[in-house]
Amino acid sequence: MNGNDRTGGQGKVILPGSTIGVLGGGQLGRMLALAGTHMGYRFATLEPSPDSPMQQAGARQITASYGDEEAARELARISDVITYEFENVSSGVAEMLARESYVPQGSTLLHTTQHRLREKRAIEAAGVPVAPYAPVGSLAELEAAVARFGTPCVLKTVSGGYDGKGQWVLRSPDECEAAYAALCQSGVELVLEQFISFRQEISAIAARSPRGEVKVFPVAENIHVGNILHLSIVPARIPAEVRQRAEELAARLAESLDMVGLLAVEMFVTESGELYVNELAPRPHNSGHYTMEACATSQFEQHVRAVCNLPLGPVELLSPVVMVNVLGEHQVPLLDWLAAQEKEPEGVALKLHLYGKAEAKARRKMGHVNLLAADTAQALAWVRETGIWAEECKAWS
Repeated sequence: MNGNDRTGGQGKVILPGSTIGVLGGGQLGRMLALAGTHMGYRFATLEPSPDSPMQQAGARQITASYGDEEAARELARISDVITYEFENVSSGVAEMLARESYVPQGSTLLHTTQHRLREKRAIEAAGVPVAPYAPVGSLAELEAAVARFGTPCVLKTVSGGYDGKGQWVLRSPDECEAAYAALCQSGVELVLEQFISFRQEISAIAARSPRGEVKVFPVAENIHVGNILHLSIVPARIPAEVRQRAEELAARLAESLDMVGLLAVEMFVTESGELYVNELAPRPHNSGHYTMEACATSQFEQHVRAVCNLPLGPVELLSPVVMVNVLGEHQVPLLDWLAAQEKEPEGVALKLHLYGKAEAKARRKMGHVNLLAADTAQALAWVRETGIWAEECKAWS
């Protein structure tokens, strides 16, 4: 601890020059460190994989499992404030750190968002709508819930799932036994969600500081392919009234959950313009990567500002933008495309972000591209015309 903090009526302020400890050292931690280093902060991470993306960005790394309490205490010893870069770290370790060091986010929200049933109940408690759901503790309970909701519906594990893992879309009651057998292993809890017929998927990312200041980034329209985010389109192609309501819901959840840092709120938009919250993520989010060049403040800088209790930065959109994910199967075609170009594409500013992962595996997030243009249609045309994302484009072209 370097003592480079101040305590006043609005709580502790962690000033530049301090060290920010991060539970997790993946690509979100990498981009957090890159943003915070520009502000003068130092970074350390607890991460089980050696040579992590965050370590490559200059962070000091403690290589140990997320559940290693002694390693977590070492992280606390060298840090002035601790945050996390994804929600699958140990909530028990986060709780221990919150007792013994400075974790402005606490562990309660992490504990809530690690469990889909707790998360849904917290959303409902804030007066925000979620899709109808039912806890599932047996095959009989699943069959009864499917009969009540109808098909299609989605069976999910209550914890651990991401990018489509840990879930099964039931398209017929006949699938109940197979779905239950596939997901209910080692006593894992399950939840069944009624399928919402939606027109679009959107997300809004709220930032909140310990002093209670809240700001919400512009709403992103998201296109998923194979349960992995493919595109984020900003401004979202939704009515202004729906956009405003989405931002208000995100701010309401940030206040109700008494959160610090960032909260990504994923939502469905129905044909009639109703909004249903699908998931929460208490951290920087893939659908917020567009902010890195397209907003006055990036989500990563904003997260640093929030956990350090600095004034939050402006969130205005500076340019229409499309973010496209680079998965393992896209990396070589993208680099080949770049090598063949003699100049930037006409009318589109291409901003490449690769995460420094050693092995490019299919469906693994290796990076993303932000495409700034006069309008999002121009950026979407570039995605189609390169042929790099030919399979994904079939879902929306």
